[in-house]
Amino acid sequence: MGRGPWIQSGRREEGLLEPWYHVAKAVVLPPLKLWFNWRLEGVERVPREGPIIIVGNHLSYLDPLAHAYFVVQAGRRPRFLAKAELFENPFLRVVLRGAGQIPVRRGTGDQAPLEEAARALDRGEVVVIYPEGTSMTENPDLSPMRGKTGAVRLSIRTGVPILPVATWGGQYVWRKGGPKRFTFGRPIWLKAGEPLEPPAMGPASAQDQELVRRLTDELMDRLTVLVDDLRSRYPKRWA
Repeated sequence: MGRGPWIQSGRREEGLLEPWYHVAKAVVLPPLKLWFNWRLEGVERVPREGPIIIVGNHLSYLDPLAHAYFVVQAGRRPRFLAKAELFENPFLRVVLRGAGQIPVRRGTGDQAPLEEAARALDRGEVVVIYPEGTSMTENPDLSPMRGKTGAVRLSIRTGVPILPVATWGGQYVWRKGGPKRFTFGRPIWLKAGEPLEPPAMGPASAQDQELVRRLTDELMDRLTVLVDDLRSRYPKRWA
């Protein structure tokens, strides 16, 4: 796998597990595992080591926890691109930064988050991105919206593939503007699809806007297929 100008050493993530990550894992994951009925498909698609970009659909406030659970079950540690507003809370800022999460200021075009994500990939880490942006989908049928191109540009520039991981069920727990329904045993499903490999043309092709747009649309199509599959099989009594 080729490496772009942002990737130089390919170091693994050894020694990068900060104390706050271990605290969050110990405090948050056990209740999640106990409270919800998890169905995880394709966990084996997450490589045991080395960099990978994971993209997911965004239906609810539970989604980051769900995708984190998926990645941790694969034996890896996730690094999320998260909206900068979360970092304005002093306590959350310490926890999120301590766990290595990356703040994104919406609508600014700031490239710093992608550069920090590239450095994480350089260290062999797992970076999680919501290509719809940091907001939840606004489509009435909850299908993924048109994706932003950041994940694909990051993939092309670093030579790291993208793994689409869809989730379904969290919107029945805690959706924006809706009631909170933390019902014991509610199914939360996630499914990983085939990875999208970066094009062979190399990092310079990240400047080809038509190519980047086409690959982003292909990525969102793959994510939509996964979402539709989970939706079609999700137990109706829980919907």
